[in-house]
Amino acid sequence: MPSTFKPDYRNIELSARNIEVARLPLYEHVISVKMMETLLNKSFANLANGDYADKKEYVRHYCQFYEKMGYDAVSFEMCIGAIMPESGSLGGHKDGAIKTMADFERYPWDSVLPRFFERYGDYFRALGEVMPEGMKAVGGPGNGIFECVQDIVGFQDLCYIKSDDEDLYRMLFRKVGQVNLEIWQRFMREYSDAYCVLRFGDDLGYKSNTLLAAEDIQQYIIPEYARIIDVVHKYGKPFLLHSCGCIFSVMEDLIEIARIDAKHSNEDQIAPFPYWVDTYGDRIGNFGGIDTDAICRLNRQEMKEYIVHVVEACKGKGGFAFSTGNSIPDYVPVKGYTNMIEIVRELRGDYLS
Repeated sequence: MPSTFKPDYRNIELSARNIEVARLPLYEHVISVKMMETLLNKSFANLANGDYADKKEYVRHYCQFYEKMGYDAVSFEMCIGAIMPESGSLGGHKDGAIKTMADFERYPWDSVLPRFFERYGDYFRALGEVMPEGMKAVGGPGNGIFECVQDIVGFQDLCYIKSDDEDLYRMLFRKVGQVNLEIWQRFMREYSDAYCVLRFGDDLGYKSNTLLAAEDIQQYIIPEYARIIDVVHKYGKPFLLHSCGCIFSVMEDLIEIARIDAKHSNEDQIAPFPYWVDTYGDRIGNFGGIDTDAICRLNRQEMKEYIVHVVEACKGKGGFAFSTGNSIPDYVPVKGYTNMIEIVRELRGDYLS
Protein backbone atom coordinates (compact mmCIF):
# COMPACT_ATOMS: atom_id res chain seq x y z
CA MET A 1 0.00 0.00 0.00
CA PRO A 2 1.24 3.57 -0.61
CA SER A 3 3.33 5.02 2.21
CA THR A 4 3.63 8.56 3.56
CA PHE A 5 6.90 7.72 5.33
CA LYS A 6 9.93 9.99 5.08
CA PRO A 7 12.88 9.11 7.33
CA ASP A 8 13.98 11.56 10.00
CA TYR A 9 16.93 10.41 12.11
CA ARG A 10 16.02 12.93 14.80
CA ASN A 11 13.23 10.59 15.92
CA ILE A 12 15.70 7.90 16.93
CA GLU A 13 18.22 10.39 18.34
CA LEU A 14 15.61 12.07 20.54
CA SER A 15 14.33 8.69 21.69
CA ALA A 16 17.87 7.78 22.75
CA ARG A 17 18.01 11.07 24.65
CA ASN A 18 14.87 9.89 26.48
CA ILE A 19 12.51 12.30 24.74
CA GLU A 20 9.23 10.85 23.51
CA VAL A 21 8.56 11.68 19.86
CA ALA A 22 5.30 11.97 17.94
CA ARG A 23 6.14 9.19 15.45
CA LEU A 24 7.30 6.01 17.17
CA PRO A 25 10.62 5.03 15.54
CA LEU A 26 11.46 1.51 14.48
CA TYR A 27 14.83 0.10 15.51
CA GLU A 28 16.67 -3.19 15.20
CA HIS A 29 20.02 -4.17 16.66
CA VAL A 30 20.92 -6.56 13.83
CA ILE A 31 18.98 -7.76 10.79
CA SER A 32 20.09 -10.77 8.78
CA VAL A 33 21.38 -9.72 5.36
CA LYS A 34 19.63 -12.81 4.02
CA MET A 35 16.34 -11.26 5.23
CA MET A 36 17.27 -8.00 3.50
CA GLU A 37 18.00 -9.79 0.23
CA THR A 38 14.67 -11.59 0.38
CA LEU A 39 12.64 -8.44 0.98
CA LEU A 40 14.55 -6.32 -1.52
CA ASN A 41 14.44 -9.19 -4.03
CA LYS A 42 18.09 -8.74 -4.87
CA SER A 43 21.34 -10.47 -4.02
CA PHE A 44 24.04 -8.16 -2.72
CA ALA A 45 25.79 -9.85 0.24
CA ASN A 46 28.70 -10.97 -1.97
CA LEU A 47 29.52 -7.33 -2.77
CA ALA A 48 30.79 -6.85 0.78
CA ASN A 49 33.98 -8.72 -0.10
CA GLY A 50 34.79 -6.82 -3.29
CA ASP A 51 36.71 -3.64 -4.05
CA TYR A 52 35.67 -0.22 -2.76
CA ALA A 53 33.06 0.25 -5.49
CA ASP A 54 31.51 -3.12 -4.56
CA LYS A 55 31.57 -2.30 -0.85
CA LYS A 56 29.89 1.03 -1.54
CA GLU A 57 27.17 -0.72 -3.55
CA TYR A 58 26.73 -3.23 -0.73
CA VAL A 59 26.24 -0.45 1.80
CA ARG A 60 23.85 1.37 -0.55
CA HIS A 61 21.56 -1.68 -0.75
CA TYR A 62 21.92 -2.21 2.99
CA CYS A 63 20.73 1.37 3.69
CA GLN A 64 18.00 1.07 1.06
CA PHE A 65 16.50 -1.80 3.04
CA TYR A 66 16.16 0.28 6.21
CA GLU A 67 14.58 3.14 4.30
CA LYS A 68 12.12 0.84 2.52
CA MET A 69 11.02 -0.82 5.76
CA GLY A 70 10.29 2.45 7.55
CA TYR A 71 13.33 2.99 9.77
CA ASP A 72 14.63 6.47 10.56
CA ALA A 73 18.19 5.21 11.04
CA VAL A 74 20.44 2.45 9.73
CA SER A 75 21.93 0.01 12.25
CA PHE A 76 25.56 -0.31 11.20
CA GLU A 77 28.47 -1.63 13.22
CA MET A 78 31.70 -3.49 12.65
CA CYS A 79 32.90 -5.69 15.48
CA ILE A 80 36.23 -5.31 17.25
CA GLY A 81 36.36 -8.92 18.46
CA ALA A 82 36.36 -10.33 14.94
CA ILE A 83 39.65 -8.62 14.03
CA MET A 84 41.53 -9.23 17.28
CA PRO A 85 44.41 -11.65 16.67
CA GLU A 86 43.55 -15.25 17.64
CA SER A 87 39.97 -14.34 18.49
CA GLY A 88 37.03 -16.67 18.07
CA SER A 89 36.52 -18.01 21.57
CA LEU A 90 33.22 -16.14 22.00
CA GLY A 91 31.32 -17.20 18.89
CA GLY A 92 33.49 -20.02 17.57
CA HIS A 93 34.23 -21.66 20.93
CA LYS A 94 37.90 -22.08 20.02
CA ASP A 95 40.61 -22.32 22.62
CA GLY A 96 41.53 -18.97 24.14
CA ALA A 97 44.75 -17.20 23.18
CA ILE A 98 45.46 -15.90 26.71
CA LYS A 99 45.66 -18.23 29.68
CA THR A 100 48.67 -16.87 31.57
CA MET A 101 50.43 -13.59 32.25
CA ALA A 102 53.08 -14.60 29.72
CA ASP A 103 50.37 -15.01 27.09
CA PHE A 104 49.05 -11.57 27.99
CA GLU A 105 52.48 -9.98 27.62
CA ARG A 106 53.10 -11.66 24.24
CA TYR A 107 49.73 -10.70 22.81
CA PRO A 108 50.00 -8.14 19.92
CA TRP A 109 47.84 -5.45 21.54
CA ASP A 110 49.31 -2.67 19.39
CA SER A 111 48.05 -4.33 16.21
CA VAL A 112 44.35 -4.22 17.10
CA LEU A 113 43.67 -0.55 16.28
CA PRO A 114 45.31 -0.54 12.82
CA ARG A 115 43.71 -3.90 11.99
CA PHE A 116 40.28 -2.52 12.82
CA PHE A 117 40.53 0.46 10.48
CA GLU A 118 42.33 -1.46 7.73
CA ARG A 119 39.51 -4.01 7.77
CA TYR A 120 36.52 -1.70 8.22
CA GLY A 121 37.48 1.82 7.21
CA ASP A 122 36.10 1.46 3.68
CA TYR A 123 32.69 0.41 5.00
CA PHE A 124 32.41 3.38 7.34
CA ARG A 125 33.53 5.74 4.58
CA ALA A 126 31.00 4.25 2.14
CA LEU A 127 28.25 4.60 4.72
CA GLY A 128 28.82 8.34 4.93
CA GLU A 129 28.75 8.63 1.14
CA VAL A 130 25.53 6.69 0.43
CA MET A 131 23.34 7.51 3.45
CA PRO A 132 19.75 8.19 2.27
CA GLU A 133 18.34 11.67 2.79
CA GLY A 134 16.93 12.16 6.27
CA MET A 135 18.76 9.17 7.72
CA LYS A 136 21.83 8.60 9.86
CA ALA A 137 23.24 5.48 11.50
CA VAL A 138 23.11 3.84 14.91
CA GLY A 139 26.17 1.80 15.82
CA GLY A 140 29.94 2.17 15.53
CA PRO A 141 32.67 -0.23 16.65
CA GLY A 142 30.71 -3.27 17.81
CA ASN A 143 31.43 -5.45 20.86
CA GLY A 144 31.90 -4.14 24.33
CA ILE A 145 34.68 -4.87 26.79
CA PHE A 146 33.33 -8.15 28.15
CA GLU A 147 32.72 -9.67 24.72
CA CYS A 148 36.17 -8.69 23.47
CA VAL A 149 37.81 -10.26 26.53
CA GLN A 150 35.80 -13.43 26.01
CA ASP A 151 36.74 -13.51 22.32
CA ILE A 152 40.44 -13.90 23.07
CA VAL A 153 40.19 -15.77 26.40
CA GLY A 154 36.95 -17.75 26.48
CA PHE A 155 34.39 -17.52 29.24
CA GLN A 156 35.42 -20.71 31.03
CA ASP A 157 39.11 -19.81 31.03
CA LEU A 158 38.24 -16.29 32.18
CA CYS A 159 36.57 -17.83 35.23
CA TYR A 160 39.71 -19.91 35.89
CA ILE A 161 41.86 -16.79 35.60
CA LYS A 162 39.59 -15.03 38.08
CA SER A 163 40.35 -17.78 40.59
CA ASP A 164 44.03 -18.29 39.79
CA ASP A 165 45.42 -14.86 38.93
CA GLU A 166 43.41 -11.82 40.02
CA ASP A 167 46.04 -9.46 38.60
CA LEU A 168 45.74 -10.98 35.11
CA TYR A 169 41.95 -10.91 35.40
CA ARG A 170 42.01 -7.20 36.20
CA MET A 171 44.62 -6.41 33.55
CA LEU A 172 42.62 -8.12 30.79
CA PHE A 173 39.66 -5.76 31.26
CA ARG A 174 41.91 -2.74 31.64
CA LYS A 175 43.96 -3.48 28.52
CA VAL A 176 40.98 -4.36 26.34
CA GLY A 177 39.28 -1.24 27.63
CA GLN A 178 42.25 0.90 26.62
CA VAL A 179 42.46 -0.64 23.14
CA ASN A 180 38.74 -0.17 22.60
CA LEU A 181 38.92 3.42 23.84
CA GLU A 182 41.62 4.23 21.29
CA ILE A 183 39.51 2.69 18.51
CA TRP A 184 36.53 4.75 19.60
CA GLN A 185 38.58 7.95 19.77
CA ARG A 186 39.72 7.56 16.18
CA PHE A 187 36.29 6.39 15.00
CA MET A 188 34.58 9.45 16.48
CA ARG A 189 37.12 11.76 14.81
CA GLU A 190 36.80 10.20 11.38
CA TYR A 191 33.32 8.70 11.01
CA SER A 192 30.88 9.94 13.65
CA ASP A 193 29.25 12.55 11.38
CA ALA A 194 27.26 9.75 9.75
CA TYR A 195 25.86 8.64 13.12
CA CYS A 196 23.03 9.98 15.27
CA VAL A 197 23.38 7.40 18.07
CA LEU A 198 26.49 5.42 19.02
CA ARG A 199 26.33 1.97 20.54
CA PHE A 200 28.01 -1.31 21.24
CA GLY A 201 26.62 -4.66 22.28
CA ASP A 202 27.98 -6.40 25.37
CA ASP A 203 25.85 -9.23 26.71
CA LEU A 204 26.43 -9.11 30.45
CA GLY A 205 23.73 -11.53 31.54
CA TYR A 206 21.65 -14.62 30.96
CA LYS A 207 18.11 -15.57 31.98
CA SER A 208 18.43 -15.20 35.75
CA ASN A 209 21.59 -13.22 36.52
CA THR A 210 24.76 -11.57 35.24
CA LEU A 211 27.43 -13.84 33.74
CA LEU A 212 30.09 -12.43 36.05
CA ALA A 213 29.55 -11.33 39.62
CA ALA A 214 27.90 -7.91 39.68
CA GLU A 215 30.83 -6.64 41.73
CA ASP A 216 33.27 -7.60 38.97
CA ILE A 217 31.18 -5.83 36.32
CA GLN A 218 31.00 -2.75 38.53
CA GLN A 219 34.73 -2.78 39.29
CA TYR A 220 36.29 -3.86 35.99
CA ILE A 221 33.85 -3.31 33.11
CA ILE A 222 31.66 -0.31 33.82
CA PRO A 223 34.62 2.08 34.35
CA GLU A 224 35.83 1.11 30.85
CA TYR A 225 32.37 1.81 29.44
CA ALA A 226 32.43 5.20 31.13
CA ARG A 227 35.65 6.22 29.37
CA ILE A 228 34.25 5.34 25.94
CA ILE A 229 30.85 6.91 26.58
CA ASP A 230 32.57 10.09 27.76
CA VAL A 231 34.21 10.36 24.32
CA VAL A 232 30.83 9.87 22.62
CA HIS A 233 29.27 12.56 24.79
CA LYS A 234 32.07 14.99 24.00
CA TYR A 235 30.96 14.78 20.37
CA GLY A 236 27.42 15.65 21.43
CA LYS A 237 26.01 12.19 20.64
CA PRO A 238 23.87 9.87 22.80
CA PHE A 239 25.01 6.34 23.65
CA LEU A 240 22.86 3.21 23.48
CA LEU A 241 23.91 0.00 25.26
CA HIS A 242 22.70 -3.32 23.91
CA SER A 243 22.99 -5.97 26.61
CA CYS A 244 21.04 -9.19 26.84
CA GLY A 245 20.23 -10.94 30.07
CA CYS A 246 19.05 -10.23 33.59
CA ILE A 247 21.27 -7.25 34.41
CA PHE A 248 19.12 -5.42 36.96
CA SER A 249 21.90 -5.74 39.55
CA VAL A 250 24.17 -3.44 37.52
CA MET A 251 21.66 -1.12 35.88
CA GLU A 252 22.13 1.65 38.45
CA ASP A 253 25.86 1.71 37.72
CA LEU A 254 25.26 1.64 33.98
CA ILE A 255 23.03 4.71 34.33
CA GLU A 256 24.87 6.67 37.01
CA ILE A 257 28.52 5.76 36.39
CA ALA A 258 28.78 4.67 32.76
CA ARG A 259 26.08 7.26 31.90
CA ILE A 260 24.34 5.31 29.16
CA ASP A 261 21.57 7.33 27.50
CA ALA A 262 19.48 4.37 26.37
CA LYS A 263 19.35 0.59 26.65
CA HIS A 264 18.21 -2.15 24.27
CA SER A 265 17.28 -5.81 24.69
CA ASN A 266 14.40 -7.52 26.44
CA GLU A 267 13.16 -11.06 26.85
CA ASP A 268 9.78 -11.90 28.33
CA GLN A 269 11.26 -14.69 30.46
CA ILE A 270 13.32 -12.03 32.24
CA ALA A 271 10.87 -9.13 32.23
CA PRO A 272 8.35 -7.86 29.67
CA PHE A 273 9.47 -4.68 27.94
CA PRO A 274 7.01 -2.39 29.80
CA TYR A 275 8.75 -3.36 33.06
CA TRP A 276 12.00 -1.88 31.76
CA VAL A 277 10.18 1.29 30.75
CA ASP A 278 8.35 1.58 34.08
CA THR A 279 11.60 1.05 36.01
CA TYR A 280 14.05 3.17 34.02
CA GLY A 281 12.02 5.34 31.63
CA ASP A 282 12.35 8.40 33.85
CA ARG A 283 16.13 8.35 33.31
CA ILE A 284 17.04 6.61 30.04
CA GLY A 285 15.50 5.84 26.66
CA ASN A 286 14.36 2.26 26.16
CA PHE A 287 14.61 0.40 22.85
CA GLY A 288 12.79 -2.90 22.35
CA GLY A 289 9.24 -4.13 22.65
CA ILE A 290 8.53 -7.64 21.40
CA ASP A 291 10.37 -10.82 22.32
CA THR A 292 12.07 -12.32 19.24
CA ASP A 293 10.43 -15.63 20.12
CA ALA A 294 7.02 -13.99 19.66
CA ILE A 295 7.99 -12.89 16.14
CA CYS A 296 8.63 -16.53 15.30
CA ARG A 297 5.45 -18.07 16.70
CA LEU A 298 2.58 -15.54 16.85
CA ASN A 299 0.09 -15.08 14.04
CA ARG A 300 -0.71 -11.56 12.87
CA GLN A 301 -3.70 -10.97 15.15
CA GLU A 302 -1.87 -12.29 18.20
CA MET A 303 1.12 -10.15 17.33
CA LYS A 304 -1.03 -7.06 16.88
CA GLU A 305 -2.58 -7.53 20.33
CA TYR A 306 0.91 -7.96 21.81
CA ILE A 307 2.31 -4.86 20.08
CA VAL A 308 -0.69 -2.64 20.84
CA HIS A 309 -0.42 -3.59 24.52
CA VAL A 310 3.29 -2.72 24.61
CA VAL A 311 2.89 0.58 22.77
CA GLU A 312 -0.01 1.68 24.98
CA ALA A 313 1.83 0.64 28.16
CA CYS A 314 4.90 2.69 27.18
CA LYS A 315 3.23 5.92 26.12
CA GLY A 316 4.17 8.97 28.13
CA LYS A 317 7.09 7.23 29.86
CA GLY A 318 10.12 8.63 28.07
CA GLY A 319 12.05 7.90 24.90
CA PHE A 320 10.98 4.68 23.20
CA ALA A 321 11.94 2.98 19.93
CA PHE A 322 10.15 -0.21 18.91
CA SER A 323 12.08 -3.34 17.95
CA THR A 324 12.46 -6.97 18.76
CA GLY A 325 14.07 -7.56 22.12
CA ASN A 326 17.16 -8.96 20.43
CA SER A 327 17.59 -9.06 16.63
CA ILE A 328 16.36 -10.56 13.35
CA PRO A 329 18.55 -13.61 12.65
CA ASP A 330 18.17 -15.99 9.69
CA TYR A 331 15.71 -18.26 11.48
CA VAL A 332 13.05 -15.56 11.95
CA PRO A 333 10.20 -16.17 9.46
CA VAL A 334 9.97 -13.45 6.83
CA LYS A 335 6.22 -13.17 7.45
CA GLY A 336 6.74 -12.76 11.19
CA TYR A 337 9.16 -9.91 10.62
CA THR A 338 7.00 -8.15 8.03
CA ASN A 339 3.92 -8.54 10.22
CA MET A 340 5.73 -6.70 13.02
CA ILE A 341 6.86 -3.90 10.72
CA GLU A 342 3.44 -3.46 9.14
CA ILE A 343 1.62 -3.43 12.48
CA VAL A 344 3.87 -0.73 13.93
CA ARG A 345 3.68 1.34 10.75
CA GLU A 346 -0.10 1.06 10.71
CA LEU A 347 -0.26 2.21 14.33
CA ARG A 348 1.78 5.29 13.56
CA GLY A 349 -0.15 6.11 10.37
CA ASP A 350 2.51 5.52 7.73
CA TYR A 351 0.10 4.33 5.08
CA LEU A 352 -2.38 6.19 2.92
CA SER A 353 -5.96 5.07 3.53
